[in-house]
Amino acid sequence: MNKNWIIILVAGLFEIGWVIGLKHSYNLFTWLLTVFAIYISMHLLIIASRKLPIGTSYAVFTGIGTAGTVIAEIVLFDEPFRMIKIVFIMVLLIGVLGLKMVTNTDEREEV
Repeated sequence: MNKNWIIILVAGLFEIGWVIGLKHSYNLFTWLLTVFAIYISMHLLIIASRKLPIGTSYAVFTGIGTAGTVIAEIVLFDEPFRMIKIVFIMVLLIGVLGLKMVTNTDEREEV
């Protein structure tokens, strides 16, 4: 895995943080953490997409964010567990992995 895909992974983890923060922030400090996570996730996505195809990068980024947010809500915040949620997450992840597998990962020159 090259470093740009690792950057996308980290950006996706920050996306999970800010999406959860939008729902659960309750004071100035937690709102500042949420804004910080938004900035970091978008900044990392921009950095990685300079070398990776933007469509695939964004699909992987949002897939990580979506799946991670649903799982985090179930595990951390007692969101009801429904098997259909897991099925749809699996479908999403299969699609994202498929996109990554069929995308030419030759690094581009920086735009």
